[in-house]
Parts: sequence; C-alpha cells; structure tokens
Amino acid sequence: MPDVSLETLLTRLEKKRVEQEPVVNANSLMPSEYGVAEVFELSWEKLDENAQSFGCLLSLCALADIPLSIETIEDDKKQELNEKAIADLLELHLLQQKSQEIYRLNPEIRQLFRMKLDKSSEADEAKTKFAAMMLEVAKLIPQQPNPEDILNLTPHIPHITEVATHLSQYVGDENLITLFTKLAWFYQGQGLYQQAEPWLQQCVELTQNRLGLEHIDVATSFSNLAGLYESTGRYNEAEPLLEQALELRKRLLGEEHIDVATSLSYLALIYESTGRYAKAELLYQQALELWKRLVGEEHPHVATSLNNLAALYCYTRRYSEAEPLLEQALKLRKRLLGEEHIDVATSLNNLAQLYESTGRHTKAEPLYQKALELSKRLLGDNHPDVAISMNNLAALYRYARRYRKAKPLFEKALKICERTLGVSHPTTMIVRENYTSCLREAAYH
Repeated sequence: MPDVSLETLLTRLEKKRVEQEPVVNANSLMPSEYGVAEVFELSWEKLDENAQSFGCLLSLCALADIPLSIETIEDDKKQELNEKAIADLLELHLLQQKSQEIYRLNPEIRQLFRMKLDKSSEADEAKTKFAAMMLEVAKLIPQQPNPEDILNLTPHIPHITEVATHLSQYVGDENLITLFTKLAWFYQGQGLYQQAEPWLQQCVELTQNRLGLEHIDVATSFSNLAGLYESTGRYNEAEPLLEQALELRKRLLGEEHIDVATSLSYLALIYESTGRYAKAELLYQQALELWKRLVGEEHPHVATSLNNLAALYCYTRRYSEAEPLLEQALKLRKRLLGEEHIDVATSLNNLAQLYESTGRHTKAEPLYQKALELSKRLLGDNHPDVAISMNNLAALYRYARRYRKAKPLFEKALKICERTLGVSHPTTMIVRENYTSCLREAAYH
C-alpha cells in the first residue's frame, strides 16, 4: 500500500492483532503466523467479494501446484471474473504464480482463507462446487492411461486426492464409486498397484457404509478391488470378492446382464490362475455366450472372451482349439479398436506364445517384437505388461541360444517386475527364474 504511511499501517496492524488474536488461538496458528494473520486481514478487506470467494475456493485445493486454465471456461463473464480474481490475489501476494497456468497458495495463507470459508454461510456450497470440479477432471482418467494421459493428469491428482480424502461427503452417491475408481486407475494403469490399492479399499468401505450392502456399486467396488488383487497375484483375496460380486449382480440385475458376464470372466481367470481349469473353462464359455447374446458378435468384449478361452486352451495344451480363437480375437480387435491398442498387443503376445509352443519360432519372433514395441508406446517403459512382453521375447531368444539378446531383456523385465509388482509376486519369480537359467546356460555356451 504505497499511499499509506508506515505509522498508519502499524496502527492498523496493531488493531488487527487485537481483533485476530481469539481467531488465531481458536485455530491453533503458531505464534510466528500472527503477523501473517494480521496482514492477511488487511489484504482481505481490499479484495472484492468475487476475489474473496475465489481465494476461499482455492483453499480447498491440496498443498501442491494448482493448474488454473481460465481459457477453458466457456462463459465469457465467468472467465473475466476469474481472471480479475486471480489478478487481485496476485497483486496482494496472496497467490503465487509459478509458471503459465500454474499457481500455488502459501500454506499459512491457505489456512487463513480456509478459516474465512468455514466461518461463511457459503462453506458447504463451495465444497460441493470444488468436489464437483475435481470429479469432472477425475472422469477424464481412462482405465489404461497412456504416457500423454499421465503427463496431462498428474498436476490434478493431488487435488482429486484432496476431495477423496477430506471432501467425499460432498460427492453425490451416484458418483462416489467413480471418484475412487478413477484415482485407482491412474496408479493401476502405470503398474503402481500399492498406490492404487488404498483407493479401491476405501471405495469398498465407503460404498457399503453409504449405499448399504445391497447396492450395485458395492458389487462393482468388490470387482475392482479383486481385479487389483488378481494383478498382484493375491488370488485367495480376490476370489471371495469376485464370488460376492457375481452373486450380488445376479440378484440385483438378473442373469442376463453385461456386469454378470464381466464377473464370470474375472472369476474364471482366478480359477485358471489357481489351476482349476475345468471350472475356469465352464465360466469362460458361459461368459462368451452371454456377451454374444447381449452385445452381438462384433464387440471388443467378445474378442476378450475369445482370447481368454484360447489362453486357457494354451495352458492345457489344446493348441488346435486355441489357434482359431486367438486369430479371430486378433482380427476382431484390430477391426474394432485399431492397430494402436493395448488389447491388440495382448493378442499378438498370445498368438506368438502359441506359435512358440508349437515349434513355429520364426513366426513367433516378429509377433513378440511387435507386441513389445506396441506395449512400450502405449504404457511406457516401466509397466508390468511391458516386462511380461520382454520376458516372452527373451525366453524365445534363450530357447534359440541367442543369449546376448536374451540377457538384457530378462534383466530389464526383472527390474520392472520387482519395482512394480514386488519381489515375491508370481510373475516376478518366473522372470527371475528365467533370467537365472539364462545366465547359467550362457556360461556353458
């Protein structure tokens, strides 16, 4: 305030100290923050109502960089109001600009804005508005985020997390499962299962507490958590959740529903992973027929069902039954999803494994290579699925005694698995065993 004399300013600050002391004490501010509270109060009085409301809204953000893209607001008047609010907050140093469209609130200023918000009659409205804004961002998270998605979404994750952690009561029942599932997808899609797990566990707990045990979102939360347990090799934990989800879906939705088909497929995968092939085959077949009835022959879910059944036939060495199903699934996926899709990489990998298992190594190698490159492009270099692809190609090289090509692939695959899945995960143990055998064999040749 260049036009205010130092004497006048000190008088005002002293007056604010007296006014703010009970507020500061009630909110447990440290003694070092007294001065901040007094100066903040003088700055607060200089803000118009719009800037005050905007500052209070920002106080709901996490203590992290805040991405603010005003140009995306379609309403011109609202855009102008937000621009003015940001300019006012910046002018009084209540908000910091780190870079273009990236801002930050000082922790003490954030606390003082939050105190103003909590004392106002607009607190619930602001919290509901902020929760809704973050939910809309969360909805943009795909189940399998690619590197570009991860880059774009990362700045928003702390603020979505803030809503999930502290403001979930302001999220409507119909969106509760979405908020937590999308957060989990962000981490799960990168192979960061330990970071994804708490969100899926909280989702189960919150949906049960808020929606009751007989609600379809409870079944979905069971299924999502079970999917993570399956990915991390915890089949004993996944199975009861999937059985509960299947029964609940049948009871609430009837036998002829796509969610029932999904549950059948997931449960079959657990049976397959634990060596109960006859039970798995029956459920895979039921799921395939149900998908065909519900969505028709030309659908990605039908391709996935064909692929699942074929993989089971490969495990049980019924290669002549598996091959036409794998070829059909690959063609269907390319036609429906395009060449650049992770499901296409899965199909290429599975078909390559079949060729390798039946002695057609020259046909298997280019498919393994193509699957690996596609996985890297879509998932990044550090995803467990990329590690599995590396392991498969390395195993082919090892069989052909091309150890110089096999060793670096095994080594990279093992590092990725240990970092993302853990040292005792079944997949990590398989890759480690393959790498050790490769090193031993290479020493003799």
